[in-house]
Amino acid sequence: MIDFDPGTAAATAGEGKGTDVRNGGDLVVETLEALGAKTVFGIPGQHALGLFDAMGRGNLHFVSSRVENNSAFAADGYARATGEVGVLFLSTGPGALTSLAGLQEAYATGVPMVVVASQIPLDGLGARRKGMLHQLDDQKASAANVTKSQRLIQHASGIPSAIQDAWTEAISSPQGPVWLEIPQNVLLDPIMVPPVEDALAEAADNPPRVELVREAVKWLSTAERPAIIAGGGTRRGRAEKSLLSIAEKLRAPVICTPGGNGAFPWNHELSLQSWIEDRYMTDVLEDADVLIVIGSSLGEVTSNYFTFEPRGRIIQIDAEPRVLESNRPGLGIRADAGQALAALDEALVAPVETTRSWHGVSPEDLVGESLAKVRARLESQDLAKELKFMADIREAVPDDMQTFWDMTIAAYWGWSCWDARQGQFHSAQGAGGLGYGFPAAIGGAVGLETLGRSGRVLAVSGDGSSMYSISELATAKQHNVPVTWLIVDDGGYGILREYMVGAFGKATATELARPDFVKLAEAFGVPATRVAPEDVGDALRAGFAADGPNVVVVETLLKMFGPTHLGT
Repeated sequence: MIDFDPGTAAATAGEGKGTDVRNGGDLVVETLEALGAKTVFGIPGQHALGLFDAMGRGNLHFVSSRVENNSAFAADGYARATGEVGVLFLSTGPGALTSLAGLQEAYATGVPMVVVASQIPLDGLGARRKGMLHQLDDQKASAANVTKSQRLIQHASGIPSAIQDAWTEAISSPQGPVWLEIPQNVLLDPIMVPPVEDALAEAADNPPRVELVREAVKWLSTAERPAIIAGGGTRRGRAEKSLLSIAEKLRAPVICTPGGNGAFPWNHELSLQSWIEDRYMTDVLEDADVLIVIGSSLGEVTSNYFTFEPRGRIIQIDAEPRVLESNRPGLGIRADAGQALAALDEALVAPVETTRSWHGVSPEDLVGESLAKVRARLESQDLAKELKFMADIREAVPDDMQTFWDMTIAAYWGWSCWDARQGQFHSAQGAGGLGYGFPAAIGGAVGLETLGRSGRVLAVSGDGSSMYSISELATAKQHNVPVTWLIVDDGGYGILREYMVGAFGKATATELARPDFVKLAEAFGVPATRVAPEDVGDALRAGFAADGPNVVVVETLLKMFGPTHLGT
């Protein structure tokens, strides 16, 4: 259990507080609490002290990371694990800028977050260069590429409405992080605004157009070989139930992208699982006469590295209009995935067609044969260690446990082979930055326990990516976060090593000096163990049964399965 009691924390923080005069910081805290926020991630900073002083008068649980980028990943993990909005407090200048790589992942993946960054005092803003600490020419412009919108609040009375609007925007599809910044003096100056009593934020409606649903039904009613690609938008739109119903009505094979992993039952007779990078699956999807693509841009990974050449028609559903037809022409339906699939499900008559046939083969048999081809291809390669390693992890992880994967070879395997079961699979495939797994898992565990659920989660990193977030061992220890961190140590950037050897015959600058991860974790007061690959399952089970954070280190060199997009 996380060692935290909101009432005790608020009372303790209030002892010896600097002021009883309400200020702009109080309005921030009061509004967030009224909107339902319970936890905030971040790091204090000079211009943001008004925020942190005000938290001492409120009931928000604050989790202090050691690097702002990791604070952003933690808020992201909190939102993904709970389905609620992640809240992030940032200081001005370097603190704000350090968070941007984490925000890029949230923006690319559609994770709802409200980011409150401090700013220098109002009289330092604009074209003048007063030489104030942390001063930027235009701080919010720096966040323009990684957030849905950016606002500067210039007076305290505007704080409640601005935060309420930001929250609404964050949860409206396409979801994502929203940036607010408040100058130091606006946070600190006394105010006449009364305490915030209520705040309401409801997601904007984003239904599909009726004529587009009608046209999609027309296509599907005459299709002989329909198939479905379920992307991350399917999960964000909570469209799993409608997806299952539509697939069964159409008898359409369904494949999930890495972001969509878990949107469709893994062992369903129509499930092509998540082998999206396998050429056998690409062949099936290319042969579909109508392909429904939900919450995916058909981007690099989903298109098997842009080798995908569909011969049929495409129905593409996405809440982000810029995604529609960005890679392939089709019937673009701009809508929230949940609303769109619910409307499509209602409009489809069941059963639409009972004699589906893929050139004389039933859809169910096609799925079974395709999965068998994938298994045979993997077994024909020298991958026994990798297959057993991933199977041992899956066997050890409880069915309902949420897992967080960094950009490492084990995660690349997980994209294709991980059966999420009743848990959730989270990875950094949106932006692909290193360092996501452990801090996101911290945020996820904190969020689950905040909701009164079992908070134990698994984080998986390589030795290279783990160094991006190693300082968060202090965070995990300080808050007694129930996270088990698996570090697969292969002595370098393993996937880049493979890429370079494959492309150039040798790897350059991929090998890394690294610490003794067990001793390093123990120096933070976190229990750690080093085990052989064949013992990873037992080590994980022991970690899951323990209290608080712990680390499992496996020194092994994992290989990726052979690329399938280089030939048919």
